[in-house]
Amino acid sequence: MSLFLPDGVAAFRAFLKSEFSEENIEFWLACEDFKKTKSPHKLISKAKKMYNEFIEKEAPKEINIDFHTREMITQNLHAPAQCCFSAAQKRVYSLMENNSYPRFLQSEFYQDLCRRPQITKEPQGT
Repeated sequence: MSLFLPDGVAAFRAFLKSEFSEENIEFWLACEDFKKTKSPHKLISKAKKMYNEFIEKEAPKEINIDFHTREMITQNLHAPAQCCFSAAQKRVYSLMENNSYPRFLQSEFYQDLCRRPQITKEPQGT
């Protein structure tokens, strides 16, 4: 069973919300979107939004990162690149992988996900 199933991310997000740590998956998903951004103007606006939402002290969805990583991101905001949140994203991924995800696999959220019938796409004939 994987987060890549149709409802996997939604179930994991609901689980994290129940643990008051949904900011982790939201930040990780925001980073994935940020890395796909091509426009320099959009990179700047998205970087500032992500910083205000997840990185700065007392941010509404502040993630748990060390001082050095936070400072590195703060300095990179002047000219953000697609990789400016990479260290923080790796840290958050590690937290989810080692802490949240194993608990998710034992949770009712996961059990419910496993009980749902999975929709499989059949090859279309010609």
